[in-house]
Amino acid sequence: MSTGFDFRCNEGECGVTEKQVSVFKETGCLIQRGLFGQKEIQKIEQMLQESDLIKKYSYGIPDHTGRMPRMMLWLHPGSDVTGMMARCKKVVDTAEKLLGGEVYHYHTKLIMKDPLVGGGFEWHQDYGYWYFNGLLYPDAVSVMVSLDKCTKENGCVQVLPGSHHVGRIDHVPVAGQTAADPDRVEHLRKKFPLQYIELEPGDAFFMHSNVLHKSDHNNSPSRRWLFIMAYNKATNNPLENLTGPFPRYTPLSKVPNSALLDCQNLSDFSGKDFLDPTKDKNVKADRNN
Repeated sequence: MSTGFDFRCNEGECGVTEKQVSVFKETGCLIQRGLFGQKEIQKIEQMLQESDLIKKYSYGIPDHTGRMPRMMLWLHPGSDVTGMMARCKKVVDTAEKLLGGEVYHYHTKLIMKDPLVGGGFEWHQDYGYWYFNGLLYPDAVSVMVSLDKCTKENGCVQVLPGSHHVGRIDHVPVAGQTAADPDRVEHLRKKFPLQYIELEPGDAFFMHSNVLHKSDHNNSPSRRWLFIMAYNKATNNPLENLTGPFPRYTPLSKVPNSALLDCQNLSDFSGKDFLDPTKDKNVKADRNN
């Protein structure tokens, strides 16, 4: 189904157009189909399978039912293949054009919804979390890149396009997560038609930090793994006394789009600074998931 913010890339190259910038301003959403090619996705998958990162650094964050998606999060991109993904021009240049200025890497996380048991995410805005980390403005964007096919059945992201125009909504703790005021969400769902963001491996979804979104349980026999790279505008440096473990402005060294396939680093993860979830005041993590 056409969303109005859905565009196809040409062999992994996807320069953002003025039309796409205009659509993003209106909806807070932009899909670029095929931004990453099959070989790039396979290389990232290879690194994840050959390393012990998931075993060492993943944790769950329970939803209101007690089921939980697993995730791991790192604060700096590093020089491995996932770092090349976060630093490549086809991602960073697009983020900068959508936000209207220089950005830096705020964090990257891998979201893992296991078959039949994977939990969901409550309705929230990313800025609903990041406001408490000292960001003064919602001048930030999340870039979701799918490793797997994302469908309604395995718990793809759901959004209310255009909802970023209402501003930040109050958020409250719900189980292990932080969720938007449910009464306000219920009213906004009547004004902003819900869209399911179904993706193929390599597709990218750019989302403004104030767009309301959620995802359901994975009740399917297929896993759903998704990278989310977050970028904050350089002029939106977080307040130092509130930022916690998350980075303040750190210049981002961009790399060519060929860097991911050219990268031979599948095992050196120095400098990435994996998050200890006990230091994140916005979640209550379960390390025994």
